[in-house]
Amino acid sequence: MQAALDELWRYAGEMFVPDAAEVALVEAGIAADVRALEAPWHAAVDAVLAEATLARPPAGYVQQGGKQGRHTEHLGHLLAEMQFLQRAYPDARW
Repeated sequence: MQAALDELWRYAGEMFVPDAAEVALVEAGIAADVRALEAPWHAAVDAVLAEATLARPPAGYVQQGGKQGRHTEHLGHLLAEMQFLQRAYPDARW
């Protein structure tokens, strides 16, 4: 579990890096500033990690680009897997 956390932690930080559209919405008073959510999120996650006897990985590189649609090739495989049922059974109701 710790190895997975260490490997994937870099992706969590993008939640708190606003893109231009988010900044414009914050400045217009329409949206919450995601930067203000980082400290409470870390506090909540730290409590869960402590209970699970896991260590929060050290601050470091934060993967960015997802909000601008820049993803690795892995996303295509995930989307194909998630879309299989809908494509195989187009009239299905969930």
